[in-house]
Amino acid sequence: MIIWTCAIVGILMGIVFPYHIPTAYSPYVAIVILALLDSVFGAISASIRKNFDLNTFITSFICNGLLAALLTYMGKKLDVDLYLVALIVLGSRLFSNLSTMRRHYIAEFSTKFKKKFCN
Repeated sequence: MIIWTCAIVGILMGIVFPYHIPTAYSPYVAIVILALLDSVFGAISASIRKNFDLNTFITSFICNGLLAALLTYMGKKLDVDLYLVALIVLGSRLFSNLSTMRRHYIAEFSTKFKKKFCN
């Protein structure tokens, strides 16, 4: 529940306090947002599987963001699109966690529906 509350507060803060990100920083911000979304989706997925650990969430939130920014920075310095590695890995993890959440909520809805209408 705290995860959803923080996500909603963060979205509302982004809407209420808009901030323009300079073009030079947009690759860093985009990849960091993707890394942080991966951490949040992973936390929700772990919560569904009943093995959520706050310490793991906090460390993955920080480490994923820093590693993604570092990969993007190193790639810019080396003139190699190194951020694509993070994009592919984090994107696949996002979809994996999303499918776990989807399956859980579909099964939950299905059992409630059966109890209500099939008895």
